[in-house]
Amino acid sequence: MKIGIIGAGNIGGTLTRRFTKLGHQVCVANSRGPRTLGELAAETGAKPVTVSEAARSGAVVIIAIPERSYMELPPDLFDGVPDDVVVVDTGNYYPRQRDGTIEAIEAGSTESGFASHMIGRPVVKAFNNIYADHLAKSGKPPGAKGRIALPVAGDDPAAKAIVTRLVDELGFDAVDAGGLDDSWRQQPGTPVYASDHDAAGVRRALADASRERQPEFRGTADSPGTFSHPA
Repeated sequence: MKIGIIGAGNIGGTLTRRFTKLGHQVCVANSRGPRTLGELAAETGAKPVTVSEAARSGAVVIIAIPERSYMELPPDLFDGVPDDVVVVDTGNYYPRQRDGTIEAIEAGSTESGFASHMIGRPVVKAFNNIYADHLAKSGKPPGAKGRIALPVAGDDPAAKAIVTRLVDELGFDAVDAGGLDDSWRQQPGTPVYASDHDAAGVRRALADASRERQPEFRGTADSPGTFSHPA
């Protein structure tokens, strides 16, 4: 499969490495331009491209960028991209540590709902609740004891089915987490976030989630700080 990845940080870089190793054709972009991706390209065989080219590079486009960076993407990023191209949002909102205050999210929008609004496309929420190191190293064959499961939320069953297959290829079970309006159940501060559960455990964690955003994941007058010194 041809996959475009926008973002080459912890999650984007890990997915680039994993998907190329599985034989997918990956084009990868970051905010600094293709010339800064030579090392990752040499390591993986992925093709470094611009952000606009990555959006037109595959049947699946994965966006793995800071939440604030959605406001910096080209407004016409997906103009002319076929409707059947699946867009995956892996992002999390860290107002006190990185992103600053995003009023739409503070007012109650889901993080991926905000992402979808910013790019003008439906998205599937996935890969946001797992540490990059675990995504890189903790995959197991289907049916293996202790296989980690990942929640997948979105409104298009066909798009979710494609993402589910990719999750399985990476060595994880996918759990249907409902529509995009339900994706708050896998946001930072919820029981499924940054935790490794099997499929049954993910379903329990999603069911136990509270819609109220935890204080450490709400903006303050001093946001943003850093992960070491959040504001």
